[in-house]
Amino acid sequence: MKSKAFYLVVLLLLLAIVAGCGTSKPAATANEGIIKITDDLNQTIVLKQPAKRIISLYSAHTENLLALGLEAEIIGVSPAESDPAAKNKPVFDYRADPEKVLAAEPDLVIIRPFIKQSHPDFVKTLEQANIKVVCLYPEKFEEFDSYIKKLAILTGKEQQADDKLAAFHAKLNQVAEHTAKAPIKKQVYFEATATEYRTITPASMPGTVLKLAGGLNAAADAQPLKAASSIAAYGSERLLMKAEEIDIFLAQRGPMNPGVTPDSIKQRPGFDKIKAVREGKVYIVDEGFVSSPTFRLAEGVEQLAKLIYPEVYNGQ
Repeated sequence: MKSKAFYLVVLLLLLAIVAGCGTSKPAATANEGIIKITDDLNQTIVLKQPAKRIISLYSAHTENLLALGLEAEIIGVSPAESDPAAKNKPVFDYRADPEKVLAAEPDLVIIRPFIKQSHPDFVKTLEQANIKVVCLYPEKFEEFDSYIKKLAILTGKEQQADDKLAAFHAKLNQVAEHTAKAPIKKQVYFEATATEYRTITPASMPGTVLKLAGGLNAAADAQPLKAASSIAAYGSERLLMKAEEIDIFLAQRGPMNPGVTPDSIKQRPGFDKIKAVREGKVYIVDEGFVSSPTFRLAEGVEQLAKLIYPEVYNGQ
């Protein structure tokens, strides 16, 4: 018969095994499940979980969040929204008292970097109240994917973002296949604003959209108004010097260039000398499809391609 000492030893061994099993799997750490990104002002943004109460203070952010399926999570938007799904949302303004934002208790406020630069006190008040403020804005077309992926990480919509981006690039590839059939590439002048006949810079968002649409920028020598600017003052003299080279005249219409029409362009002094004007190839494009960093850019590329190369799309 085994002694009490034997059973005591067995019991101690069992307790040691159980204790060992309990420590073989590391305990959850403070970092487990943490969401972390670096925004466009090189700030590290950390969330414990995907944002569920979001205020978007830029219409493109709002449109992209809605595209990712976040209508319920958006509790506030900017005063200038274009997406119909945002029209009935509470409106917040970075130029107003930040107390309205504080009262809404968002867990994430998404802005553009210039808001922090132009209204630092507004942002500082939010940050002091422990509200996460992320600054995002893709200056160039090639930054669009990264921008969308950051929005997705912050909101737990990575798969939705991957699907949307895959469809986005599929559309661009489809356009490229069409325009590759054009026997001759066409010269396109793109008007950003009628003021000083400003045009787009080649590296700008609309400049890249034009390139992806297969158009050659007739004002490729344009210099930005300031570093990283998307527009350049071109002037009527330089424009008219290239009058016979311009196959297509495009002008964007929106907040930057309101009220522009093909007729108003044709009536400008000396514009009857421009080849595109004489041949009736003057077109207006919605600024939101060529300048705003949203999934609509793919549609903008297709729209421009159809205007520039209708013969390709008509199967001729």
